[in-house]
Amino acid sequence: MMKKLFLSCFLAVSLITNLSAQKKESAQIPTLAWVGVPESETTIERFLELKEAGFTHNFSFYTSADAFEKALKIAEKVGVKMILNCPELKKDPENTVRRFMKSKALDAYYLTDEPGRSSFPELGDWARRIQAVDNKRFCYLNLFPNYAPTSALGTETYREHVNIFIKEVPLQVLSFDHYPVVGATSADVRDIWYENLEIFADEAAKVNKPFWAFALTVAHGPYPVPTIPALRMQIYSDLAYGAQGIQYFTYQTPPDPQWDFNNAPITKEMKRNQVYDMVKSMNQEIKALSPVFLGAKVISLAHTGKNIPIGTKQLSALPTPIKSVETEGLGAVVSHLKNGKEEYLVIVNRDMVKTMKLTVKSDPSVQKVLKDGTTLPASTYMDTIMVEPGDVQIFKWKQ
Repeated sequence: MMKKLFLSCFLAVSLITNLSAQKKESAQIPTLAWVGVPESETTIERFLELKEAGFTHNFSFYTSADAFEKALKIAEKVGVKMILNCPELKKDPENTVRRFMKSKALDAYYLTDEPGRSSFPELGDWARRIQAVDNKRFCYLNLFPNYAPTSALGTETYREHVNIFIKEVPLQVLSFDHYPVVGATSADVRDIWYENLEIFADEAAKVNKPFWAFALTVAHGPYPVPTIPALRMQIYSDLAYGAQGIQYFTYQTPPDPQWDFNNAPITKEMKRNQVYDMVKSMNQEIKALSPVFLGAKVISLAHTGKNIPIGTKQLSALPTPIKSVETEGLGAVVSHLKNGKEEYLVIVNRDMVKTMKLTVKSDPSVQKVLKDGTTLPASTYMDTIMVEPGDVQIFKWKQ
């Protein structure tokens, strides 16, 4: 009898331990589909299609709370998180939050997009009303990029805009959008993009809040059809700067004739295209490398190259186990991250067209992290690595 009781307890403890290990292992950087499954296509097949592409979160526009509820129930079955967005959330936030807050699929409450300074007080009040009912989920909106005019920002500088917003609108997670790729060459990357990352990451770190950032996945206006190198450069730069969530604008191609949106992962005719496959591939990489980036803190950030981006600093020092880092060509982002007891050096090729020659010398204790998340000891990789356009190389060691 005692043996059976002991065995039952042992199995129960083992099960709990295994589930905890699986939960830790399965944790990943959130990947959000902006303009996700349309309200008119709220079916389990469409949500499964979104999940198959590697998205953890769906963000769509709903005309009513009832329409959102239909989508939320499907998301629960599929295992996709949702951001609540319907008119009732603005008209009656408390009761709307109470209606949905028990759903395991609900993760956030959408307020607005790219607000100006004058709307901060109202947004702050709205967020506090929501949080008074449910403080386990976060209120969500995106701030302007630094190329927005001061008339839109409502402040004299971009840093002031971000700083005042953080003080006046008590969000648990911060987010901004910036679409740097406006052409087919590396010269067509906005020269103030990394300055935007510098400012936003710095302001978020000051208040110890995570931030989410974007990658562009729909062609429109001056923005070209996405490529894998362009996506990698955006996403790995975001992650190197400490982003804790990756958002894609957009998933489904918006039917907006003004901007002539085209070639998002899902077309206007609701068909998959080559960008869907690209995003799926990127999301697989993000998931595999989530143990590196999820929960990581940035220790230092610098850039290599003859001409470094506006608002950044030249690489001048390295963590102790790394002896030297040399790059050829346009240059790289070099980020020193700490995640628990492990530290990482993340090196991103800033060139989305040309391969970069990278030479790294390190102590024998340093390991190279592969794209599938596995590692190789320092003795098994070459000092010189050819880094594909926009791609990343990651090195790891213990404290």
